[in-house]
Amino acid sequence: MFRNLWKNKGYSLLNILGLAIGITCAGLIFLWAEDELTFDNTNVKKNRLYQLEVNMTSGGNNFTMGSSPRPMGAAMKAGIPGIVNTARFSDNDERLLFSFEDKSLYAAGRYTDPSIFSMFTFDFVQGNIKDPFPQLYSLVITESAAKKFFGEEKNIIGKTVRIDNKQDYIISGVIKDIPENSTLQFEWLAPYEITNVQELAKGGGSDATDWGSYGPFTYVELDKNANLGVINKQLKDFIHQKAADQKTGTFLFPMKDWHLFNEFANGKPTGSGRIKQVNMLSAIAWIILLIACINFMNLATASSQKRAREVGVRKVLGAGRKTLVAQFMGEAFFMSLVATIVAVFIITVSLPAFNLLMQKQLALNIANPIHIISLLLIAVICGLIAGSYPSLYLSSFNPVSILKGLKIKTGGASFIRKGLVIVQFVVSVVFIASTMIVYMQIQHIKNRNLGFNKNDLVEINPEHDISQIFPLIKNDLLRTGLVQDAALADHSTLYGGDTDNGFKWEGKSTDNEVSIAHRNVSPEFIATSGMKIIEGRDFSKNASSENSNVIINESMEKMMGRESAVGAIIQSPRGNPDRVFTNMTVIGVVNDYVYGNVYGKADPLIIFCKPPEYENFIYVRTKQGNVEQALAKIAAVMKKDNAAYPLEYKFVDDQFNQMFQNEALISKVSGIFAALAIIISCLGLFGLAAYTAEQRTKEIGVRKVLGASVTGITTLLSKDFLQLVIISCVVAFPIAWWIMYDWLQNYEYRITIRWWIFFAAGIVAVLIAIITISFQ
Repeated sequence: MFRNLWKNKGYSLLNILGLAIGITCAGLIFLWAEDELTFDNTNVKKNRLYQLEVNMTSGGNNFTMGSSPRPMGAAMKAGIPGIVNTARFSDNDERLLFSFEDKSLYAAGRYTDPSIFSMFTFDFVQGNIKDPFPQLYSLVITESAAKKFFGEEKNIIGKTVRIDNKQDYIISGVIKDIPENSTLQFEWLAPYEITNVQELAKGGGSDATDWGSYGPFTYVELDKNANLGVINKQLKDFIHQKAADQKTGTFLFPMKDWHLFNEFANGKPTGSGRIKQVNMLSAIAWIILLIACINFMNLATASSQKRAREVGVRKVLGAGRKTLVAQFMGEAFFMSLVATIVAVFIITVSLPAFNLLMQKQLALNIANPIHIISLLLIAVICGLIAGSYPSLYLSSFNPVSILKGLKIKTGGASFIRKGLVIVQFVVSVVFIASTMIVYMQIQHIKNRNLGFNKNDLVEINPEHDISQIFPLIKNDLLRTGLVQDAALADHSTLYGGDTDNGFKWEGKSTDNEVSIAHRNVSPEFIATSGMKIIEGRDFSKNASSENSNVIINESMEKMMGRESAVGAIIQSPRGNPDRVFTNMTVIGVVNDYVYGNVYGKADPLIIFCKPPEYENFIYVRTKQGNVEQALAKIAAVMKKDNAAYPLEYKFVDDQFNQMFQNEALISKVSGIFAALAIIISCLGLFGLAAYTAEQRTKEIGVRKVLGASVTGITTLLSKDFLQLVIISCVVAFPIAWWIMYDWLQNYEYRITIRWWIFFAAGIVAVLIAIITISFQ
């Protein structure tokens, strides 16, 4: 076996290389899939933990959200048997400024109840897990946060840090860093009761007992013997029983489904979610392995003439077919094992780049028994699939015909080889076509009219109330000569913001429960963002004179059922806990702009001219061509006027591009593996070309003697291959379109027949070049 493999070094190298590339691709994907499938596995009570989900009805449609009423957790625990524990967990990351001695750093975290530490598995390295928050203003931080704040100091329990330059907090615990494949991510945790104190400090009422105030996530731990179905029946109308005006329904969603099966439709889990990506990439892994095995088969049968005499002699000397099959299968398993070892080396080298691409921290961990077993299993499967057909084919040769030099009858072998090549290239072309479709559609969405100008627009989050000093900041920014305008807004431009279904207007249908987005902005916001007033007027510079005026977008105007909504009255419940309505006059209509769902159309929006309080964003429109200088000037102004808070900024166009991160990632990964699949397929095509040339050696010799040119012979021999290529493209394109059809429903149709023709022509040209090189 070894002598034969060494004798045919080129053939062996191609086989091992093709299999190694396939196993490498599969190994990388399976490492990623393992990380996804083991999400939250570090939690000992994973099978007993749930998140409370709330079903609401809006516009006749049911939707599910994780936010729940603040008193829900305690009421559930007290009123429903089988619920062992509950914990509130604030629904948004809070980025707070931590000051310790001469350091000032931002860190993201959540407010929660102490019970969270007995429900989830957190490893305390300092502090007491039974008393994590000994006082109201306590903090439990991660080891990374501790190192960031305090350097290499060992014992930091009891140390004081100042938050947002307002309140001192005591460090009461340090826990190990949270694994990346964990749903709960934070740098610090603080008592949830602080949020109630903050609400009271703002002049409002506490929401701690308000069943109509939806805020935190509520996590639930069930007893080992609890019946989930019975508990969900009790939860269905639980909120409505506590507050008659709340018509929401609730249910518990298990932790094992949080990451992979988190899509809902009509108030129920669909059984889908991120698992689609896991299944898709896993399927790609198996398909690439199959392509590599097909490549092995083609190269093995391509060398059949060289092995024919060996088979004939062995059979004459008494070797049975089983013996020959065992020999050829042994060779296949050996090459598969060598290919697996080579693949392990390639995986080790390429893993850092793969981690960067997938935004993970994966490790091969070859000592892991599961990884060893998986690699051996892949090697056995590849050896079995790759070696089965060649061994049966080669062992079937008639020794008499071989030794007499007669032509070997291949039966259906030729048809099988061509079919395998077609399968290889159909799959490869489908990969490439699907990748191109995703890429083109993303580019179309990115380049469409967004309704505002995202270029040269900088977003600054001061992380505290800046409304009082904003006029000073704005004037200093304008004096730099590099800033065109500046404005305040209470939410990031590209994201959804707050909604309310209580707005009223003349002619509103009684069954219209659509939640309408609303925003507080300073008077300069429309101009700074680059939006266009299409009816009426913009807010005046005097914000106090616009307190009873609003601007709406086109979608809101259409919902109101008016040709022109300018002058119409909208009754607003905002800012009134008792739902006392305020009349607001529509003074202008702004063009629809993309926010929230960048794939869909703009939702209805109401814009209030009221400088936002407590939480706000500064938007700065810089003059074109002076970005770096402008940023330096902006930093100088913010350091002067807002010295206590470090400057952090984002470009809005970068934020927009990040909203396509998931699709772009899948497109990149698919494209890379598609290219590797093509490389493996081309090795198979080379094998088939070599086999054809080997079969027609005498014919080629005669034709050359008679004066035939290399080009003429290549053209003659290439006809069958060109047919295979054309068949592959014809079959692949409809399959790619069918696979991508559901995804494309989210987009405007942009793939044209002309695109298909150019794409097919490119594929055909590349394959013709490969065929020509193979024969020459």
